Amino acid sequence: MRQNGLAIQNKFCFNKKLERINLELPPLAIETLQVNITLKCNQACLHCHVDSSPIRTEQMSKETIDKCLEILSDNPQIKNLDLTGGAPELNPHFDYIVIEAKKLLKHVMVRHNLTVTIDGDPTTNESKKYLPQFYADNSVEVISSLPYYQEYFTDKQRGKGVFVKSVESLKLLNHAGYGIDNTGLTLNLVYNPVGAYLPAAQESLEMDFKKELFEKFDIRFNNLYTITNMPIHRFKNQLERLGAYEEYMEKLVNAFNPSAAKGVMCRSLLSVSYDGKIYDCDFNQMLGLQVLNGKPMTVFNFDYQKLAGRQIIFDSHCFGCTAGSGSSCGGAISE
Repeated sequence: MRQNGLAIQNKFCFNKKLERINLELPPLAIETLQVNITLKCNQACLHCHVDSSPIRTEQMSKETIDKCLEILSDNPQIKNLDLTGGAPELNPHFDYIVIEAKKLLKHVMVRHNLTVTIDGDPTTNESKKYLPQFYADNSVEVISSLPYYQEYFTDKQRGKGVFVKSVESLKLLNHAGYGIDNTGLTLNLVYNPVGAYLPAAQESLEMDFKKELFEKFDIRFNNLYTITNMPIHRFKNQLERLGAYEEYMEKLVNAFNPSAAKGVMCRSLLSVSYDGKIYDCDFNQMLGLQVLNGKPMTVFNFDYQKLAGRQIIFDSHCFGCTAGSGSSCGGAISE
């Protein structure tokens, strides 16, 4: 049994794969600080690698947010602030970090699940209907999840009623200027497959989404990002219950693409957890694979040069980012 476990472990070892093809993946730069400011969410999606839900209470404090802003101010090389969660808008200091980052002339992106605008805060019932205009006023790039352009598949992954709310929210974003030509307001959608599949080709899927959403709902957006479901946490548990985890991993390993590997997001990004710990990416964050430099790295001992020269931590889930056309927070990596 132990030998079989070791054989499976070796088969899914990302570092061994890199060694076999003589490929090294050091950091290229730190252009983006991706900050997870809360694990609280108004949804509890089946594929969520963060295990977010309305009952999560973890929030980034204002002290830690101020330290992130200080890092952005002190390091002009870091051009982008990427806010994520959970639903990042449910952190009480969300508006503050957006406004202050814009004062620093940073490009701000928000991972927005759309329905939070309609649902509001599930704990306080605070309305979030102001968000589309707030985003527009601060020229925030909005990146929104939408599993599919049909109600059945979206609700299957994200919960009953999510599609209808998402359409309503998208219309509000369009009304504020998002996805509309010549406004400069960018609205990108994110597609995750519903199940243990690799996403279809990003370019053709984007054409389908644009056609269907415009013809049926008069909705416009800029780009579609295809993202592979990562075999960790909630999605991994689902695969294991179905006896499909090993099959899915083999699918990812067999689809390994060296070109996609060279463009993985951890080479130009750092991920920060709600408590200020630093990771190579959001997925490593959820697995507790913290960046070390003699001691654990946090925003409170941030050292740009040391972090830019760090050794990135890879594990079996990294096959998810390097399968097929690749997967990153910006969608496919290579065609």
